[in-house]
Amino acid sequence: MKSFTFLFSLLAFSCASVHAEKNLFDGKTLKGWDGDPKFWSVKDGAILGQTTKENPTKGNTFLICKDLKMKDFDLNLDFKIEAGNSGIQYRSFVKPGKHDGWRIGGYQADFESGDRWSGICYGEAFRGILSTRGQKTVLSVDDKGKLQKKATTFGDAKEIGKAVKKGEWNTYRITGKGFHFVHYINGVKTTELTDNDEKTRRADGLLALQLHAGPPMKVSFKNITIK
Repeated sequence: MKSFTFLFSLLAFSCASVHAEKNLFDGKTLKGWDGDPKFWSVKDGAILGQTTKENPTKGNTFLICKDLKMKDFDLNLDFKIEAGNSGIQYRSFVKPGKHDGWRIGGYQADFESGDRWSGICYGEAFRGILSTRGQKTVLSVDDKGKLQKKATTFGDAKEIGKAVKKGEWNTYRITGKGFHFVHYINGVKTTELTDNDEKTRRADGLLALQLHAGPPMKVSFKNITIK
C-alpha cells in the first residue's frame, strides 16, 4: 500500500509539473526576449513596443520569446493598444531570406485600436486571414492544392467586439491542442480554428509579439504566462 501511495503521489507530481504555468516576463527587463531595441523596452512593469514619426519600422517587426518552443499550450497575457494594429504570434517561424532576424510568420492572434480585427486568427506570411471573429473555421486543401475555408457562425462579430476595452488593459487567452486553436478576449471566445492543411500547418514554433509597420503606434504587454 505504501508503494502504491508513493507511486500515485509521484505520478500526480509529474502531471502537475507537465502542466505547470510558466511566467515568461519578469516585469522589469526583457530577459528571455529578443527584439530591435529601437522599438522595444520595459516601462511601468510592462513590455512597451512603440514607433514614432521619427522612428518608424520598415516592415512588421517582432519581439521574440527566446528558448520557447510552443506545442500544445494555454497562453494568457494582458495587452493594451493605444494606436495601430498588433498581434501575438504562436507556433510561428523566422521568415526566410536576408533580414534583421526579427521578421516572423505563422499563426497570429490579432488585435487593434479599431473595431474590426481584434480576436481573429491571421496567418502572418502564412495564408492570410484564417478565421474571423464569431467564426468557427476548418481549413483543408482540395484535390488541386487550393486552400479551402469552411466557416460556421457561433456569434455576432460586433457583439463579440464589445468585449474589447479600447485604450485599456485587456486579457488575451489562446489555446492550442493538436491543430485546434481558440482565441478569447476578456473571457469571450472570439474565433476558433481547426487546421487540416497538413502540408502547411505547424505543430510547434515560436511565440512573438508584433509591432506593425505604418503610422506611429504604441502597444504594451504584461502578465505573460503559458502552460
